[in-house]
Amino acid sequence: MDAGTADVGLSVDDNSPTSAISRWGYSVSQRYQQLLDKTTQHILYRWIACFAVASIYVLRVYFVQGFYVVSYGLGIYILNLLIGFLSPQVDPEIQELSEGPSLPTRETDEFRPFVRRLPEFKFWYSIMKAFCIAFVMTFFSAFDVPVFWPILLFYWVVLFTLTMRKQISHMIKYKYVPFSFGKQRYDGKKASTESKSLLGD
Repeated sequence: MDAGTADVGLSVDDNSPTSAISRWGYSVSQRYQQLLDKTTQHILYRWIACFAVASIYVLRVYFVQGFYVVSYGLGIYILNLLIGFLSPQVDPEIQELSEGPSLPTRETDEFRPFVRRLPEFKFWYSIMKAFCIAFVMTFFSAFDVPVFWPILLFYWVVLFTLTMRKQISHMIKYKYVPFSFGKQRYDGKKASTESKSLLGD
């Protein structure tokens, strides 16, 4: 009797509108994640799509002649993302303060490529989301705050210049480049001389 009522309870729960909506939401999110996973290897096409979305947003703001505060907020957010994209995962300045300066322990240490704080895919995905949200906001007049846009543009350019100067000086000071082009290759002459000396011994 109890087992029968439990089965009925399960079937009622499975057929309820809430469980159907949650199942549908889960399948949609799963499908969306699969599509995102497929785009990870197509870097060029992803950035072309990002440029297209950004162009649509710029055209929308140009024709509407408004939403400059939204555009300014979008610019500040993208600048923040860019800093994360150009910064190393472990800040050498903080590491130097906590551990002190360190020297390489062996001459044959393996080359380690630059690992950024914000990976390229997350950088692209965050920019795409930001442009889509800003585009949707341009359809609501509540976000169209009247403002003298050249002041916002000037302030953003000054902020961008100061931030990039600080970032470039940080890169020069700690001798890192935020772009790595695969693993470094060595000609092997050093390895062959070392092996000869080992054989001779």
